[in-house]
Amino acid sequence: MLHVIATPIGNLGDLSPRALEAFRAASLIACEDTRRTWQLLAHFGVPRPEMVSYRQGNEERVGAAIVDALRAGREVALCSDGGYPAISDPGYRLMRRCAQEGIPYEVIPGASAVNVALLMSGLSTSSFTFKGFPPRGPGALRNWFAEERDREHTLILFESPFRIAATLQAAFDVLGDREAAVCLELTKMHERVSRGYLSDLAREYASAKVKGEAVLVVAGCNPKFTRAMPQ
Repeated sequence: MLHVIATPIGNLGDLSPRALEAFRAASLIACEDTRRTWQLLAHFGVPRPEMVSYRQGNEERVGAAIVDALRAGREVALCSDGGYPAISDPGYRLMRRCAQEGIPYEVIPGASAVNVALLMSGLSTSSFTFKGFPPRGPGALRNWFAEERDREHTLILFESPFRIAATLQAAFDVLGDREAAVCLELTKMHERVSRGYLSDLAREYASAKVKGEAVLVVAGCNPKFTRAMPQ
């Protein structure tokens, strides 16, 4: 069986007993970065099994070897550097192939930057959409936000710490002055959440030096989450 394991996004205490049990039972671990995953396993005293790097760029070749291992009856664990595999990380193609070929797999829940950021934002949780990383080009980025202009769901996206200000400004230009939140280093020692309107956040981060992983959360199209523009 393939065990799809969500790993901590910062705080190692978020790794569940069930995840540890699956890691200990696996004879093969497919992970994004073998060094990072080995640090996690060593922290919990898990003996090192055979490990293979499964990441964007080698998914087809390594995925075929993993499927062969599963067909041979091996217990295989799949994880990324943090959060769920296949959520803006490798894993989707392997899980889809298992589903198509009748190879059993299970998903072991755990930490997710998407859910943590949504709750930390203080914005509506009744409906939301996660769209991963936005495009980098200014025109493509504006078009990307334009697709969300009239939708009422809360929008969640990942962003590079070096592009936060530009992305916030593009969101303001296209969506108007909506409530939003910038979530940095979630679950880590230097966790920080900035809440406010897009115009204010864009100014705040225009000259800010940001390190670490960032998640942006933007309110949907609803007057109660939008500041009226001056006439």
